[in-house]
Amino acid sequence: MGIIQRSANELRTWPRNIKLFFLANVLYQFGTGMFSVLYNLYIQSLGYNDSMNGTVVSVQSLATALMFIPIGLIGDRTSRKRILVLGALLSGAGLIARSLFESEFSLMGLAIYTGLFASFFQVLAIPFLAENTPKQARMRIFSIHASLVLASQVLGSMGGGFLADALQALGMNKVGSLKFALLIGGVATFAAFVPLLFTTDKWESLEPQEPQPVHPDQETVPKQQPSFTKDKPSLQPAAAGSGKTAHREDYRIIGQFALAQLLIGLGSGLVVPYLNLYFTNRFSVSLSAVGILISLGQVMTIVSMLIGPTLVNRVGAVRAVVYFQVMSLPFLVLTGFTNILIVASIGFLFRQALMNAANPIQSSILIDRVPDDKRGIANSVTQTAFMMGWATMGPVQSALVTTYGSYWGYAITFCITGTLYVFSSFLYYRMFREPKRKKVPESAASTL
Repeated sequence: MGIIQRSANELRTWPRNIKLFFLANVLYQFGTGMFSVLYNLYIQSLGYNDSMNGTVVSVQSLATALMFIPIGLIGDRTSRKRILVLGALLSGAGLIARSLFESEFSLMGLAIYTGLFASFFQVLAIPFLAENTPKQARMRIFSIHASLVLASQVLGSMGGGFLADALQALGMNKVGSLKFALLIGGVATFAAFVPLLFTTDKWESLEPQEPQPVHPDQETVPKQQPSFTKDKPSLQPAAAGSGKTAHREDYRIIGQFALAQLLIGLGSGLVVPYLNLYFTNRFSVSLSAVGILISLGQVMTIVSMLIGPTLVNRVGAVRAVVYFQVMSLPFLVLTGFTNILIVASIGFLFRQALMNAANPIQSSILIDRVPDDKRGIANSVTQTAFMMGWATMGPVQSALVTTYGSYWGYAITFCITGTLYVFSSFLYYRMFREPKRKKVPESAASTL
């Protein structure tokens, strides 16, 4: 509760851009949260088999992955604000259309369409926050950002499940109730463009300033900047040789992050998109129960993300990522093999919280290790690697479940996912491990 209260008090000190972006992201994630829980159930209710769900997830993920690098490059060279506004508008329009159409051609075509424009927010959110936040505040802002994303998805997934069940209780058929709930989600995502219109782009806000004269007797020690002063790019020219070496080093680091994310994406793609089907197929639970369970998992993730900076302060950022990921593995395996709903629910909740708690820490590590002019491409390359892994696993997952049934099919996929997570954590530690550092007082670490 102290962490939550401190975060609420800090809201007053945040820059206007961050407040507006967070509001836009709440709307955006509320809508996509509804789709994440209900859309594959909607496809199933239309009479399509599980392979259609796998294909839709795969083509959407592949379309998103194909756009990551172009959007990252464009975002590094032009207005991130305008791209985010366009992404909200086009993503919302696509989700509204997906809630209305039922044909196989529409399902596939709109999956590709929304996949293309989903990349805008995924790639540019972290660089946009980074350019509006000083380095010492990024870990905390990234953690709060990730927590708000999940909180919004909680509201979307829980609200969507309740709304669909309530409409069915009032006499509406299953397809109609899902259509209406998905339409609400699409409208919410579309509305995310409104707060973004009032943000200020860095090209508008970082104006050149005239140098101030300094008296010969005056001290030249620079004054301390306010907490939320933006990091200014260095204007000193670098030597050609050192510049080329630094350039190669930047892309080597980006490649290492991408490799780790590819392994995580391969594992996640086997399990995460199908967790609602896992619970409905193996345990025959209602839509409301699935929505509540997934929402509880996100609530636990929010708490773990907020305490993430404290763990980073004690063990270091890289070790914190590895600890979170490794601790999630027993719960992943437990979920895959149990036939008891309460055990599966507990396993799911802890796996979700621990695995996802590492995400804002990884974002901070990546942003800190690459220069500002490569942050967009760095985030896009790692996202591409993740989504390529995610996209390739849809047909594999559906084939395993179709072949081995709802017990052994899911048990095998969960085991493969666990193996990939172990390998990724090992590589991540070997590539990015940092020397053990002295503990910093927690009060200093959490100061913005």
